[in-house]
Amino acid sequence: MKKEIYLAGGCFWGTEKYLQSIPGVIATEVGYANGNTQNPTYEEVCHKNTGHAETVKVEYNNEQISLSYLLDLFYDVIDPTSINRQGGDTGTQYRSGIYFVDHEDESSIRKSIETLQKKYREKIAIEVLELMNYFKAEEYHQKYLDKNPNGYCHIHPDKFKQAANAKEKE
Repeated sequence: MKKEIYLAGGCFWGTEKYLQSIPGVIATEVGYANGNTQNPTYEEVCHKNTGHAETVKVEYNNEQISLSYLLDLFYDVIDPTSINRQGGDTGTQYRSGIYFVDHEDESSIRKSIETLQKKYREKIAIEVLELMNYFKAEEYHQKYLDKNPNGYCHIHPDKFKQAANAKEKE
């Protein structure tokens, strides 16, 4: 069955490339989530305090990959304790977040965060919220690293290979 979740983990270029590589992920798209303006542009998100997070819309087959495993893979490429920063990118648009559309997902997301917290002394800084709004980013941002293989990315290229070979234990 097809499900969707919205994941914010810093610059959406690398986060999308990583997530789209995972077996069971059907489709990805980058955009801006949970801000306070309608249809923002990249310029506005970066410089006009719109409150949006750079986010990847992830459609996945939950018969092929569980949400909790998908989240574990996501945690592997972010610093979950970092506030408004991933890699060299700083600002509220680079905050980490998990935005759900299915209320049944919230408890497993929160359980996943509790498990993650046990691995860190610092408090986990990933916001968990219902998706309030989402606007698709400009076309040049979609599949950016496929179009620009040498483009900037805060995720090490080895992680893309690991994602492509990820296999959930049964």
